[in-house]
Amino acid sequence: MTQTPSCPPPLPEAEAEDGTEVNTKAENQTENKAGSKAGSKAENQAENPAENHAENPDGPEAEADLELTPPAPALTPGQAFDALYAFAAPALVRQAYLLTGRRELARESVERAFQLAWQRWPEVAVDRDPAGWVRAAAYEYAVSPWHRLRLRHRAPEPPPAALDDRRLLSVLLSLPPAYRRTVLLYDGLGIGLPETAAETEASTPAAAGRLLHAREVVAARVPELADPGELRLRLTELGSKESLRTAAKPVVVRSGSERRARRWTRAAIAFTVLLIGSTAFTLRTAPDHYEAPQAPAATISGVPPRSGPGPLSEEEQEIRVKLRSTFQNGPERLRPELR
Repeated sequence: MTQTPSCPPPLPEAEAEDGTEVNTKAENQTENKAGSKAGSKAENQAENPAENHAENPDGPEAEADLELTPPAPALTPGQAFDALYAFAAPALVRQAYLLTGRRELARESVERAFQLAWQRWPEVAVDRDPAGWVRAAAYEYAVSPWHRLRLRHRAPEPPPAALDDRRLLSVLLSLPPAYRRTVLLYDGLGIGLPETAAETEASTPAAAGRLLHAREVVAARVPELADPGELRLRLTELGSKESLRTAAKPVVVRSGSERRARRWTRAAIAFTVLLIGSTAFTLRTAPDHYEAPQAPAATISGVPPRSGPGPLSEEEQEIRVKLRSTFQNGPERLRPELR
């Protein structure tokens, strides 16, 4: 029997032909860890797209997010004005009524304030409190002393129906306008004392003194309103109970403001032209040299009065006729001789 040569046993996995050891187990563990890390990273990217956007801001996902979120459209000046008007106008009409006690004047004050705001809209739009700007303008117009010269404001308006409301309104109207504004801003609207002083153009101590005096007057005539909280509640109720006609629509207010601005512009142009014309006429007709004034007349005695020749007698008239008829064309006329 012939024996077949036996094959050499296979090399172990830990040895190579050149005798170096290869840690295949470590390589497998490394590959498994790398795969698990890649899988976990993909899962994290799927679960946290915000982190993926932060890591890859220029990726396709970021471009898709930018395309899906369009920028918000900006409001036009007219739309911003209409929003401010709808927000502040109804409350301002009630506040102006508490200042004046007149319904039509309250509505007119709010409309004039918003017309002025539209004329100065670039200034009002960037103000930190546009509603406060309009409120100050409405208050200034409402308490203006020139309204007493208007005929329709001399007759009193019908007071509120409730007795308590009439008493409170009469107390408010008996206060000076500055005290009235102070108590309405601080106790009626809850505005701080420094802001109240700034809006009424007074120092903080002066505003505090006005507020204390107004509270004393109100407490003396209406004792149940000595508490500031109760006073604020009653002021709010008084303004809400009255059937006040709201101001016109914002479109009407804006158009009225523009018409008013055009009228004032035309009046200014006409006045300027009139002033230039009167100046030119004065320069044209004014004397360009000095003329001494004439001395006053005086009577002189001893001088005969001036008199002309008297009427001709009949004899003189005959001589005149004879001279005219005889020596006018005849040769007997005396002629000068040239020598």
